[in-house]
Amino acid sequence: MENSFIVVLITVPSEEVGKQIANVLLENRLAACVNITDSIQSLYIWQGHVIQDQERLLIIKTRSDIFEDKFVPAVRSVHPYDVPEIIGLPIMMGSNDYLDWIKGETTS
Repeated sequence: MENSFIVVLITVPSEEVGKQIANVLLENRLAACVNITDSIQSLYIWQGHVIQDQERLLIIKTRSDIFEDKFVPAVRSVHPYDVPEIIGLPIMMGSNDYLDWIKGETTS
């Protein structure tokens, strides 16, 4: 099976925002599954200052061929951050039935 599957990591400020993004992605068939973690502590540099925030992490399973043109614009349309973290990582291996499921649940 060709390697066209990715896991996307997105940080969000709250569970509510995470669910809103998840619903947009799932309803538009841009993701097969979205996991929302409990609160995480994020430390990062923003506009020259070290910032500490409580965030949630979304772990999303989707396809690389829809990432740039469909997935990212859908996330940006509802994400409240000026520069949201939207990072796609390749799925190097996975069970064929799971990867088939991702393919079947996401738009062509």
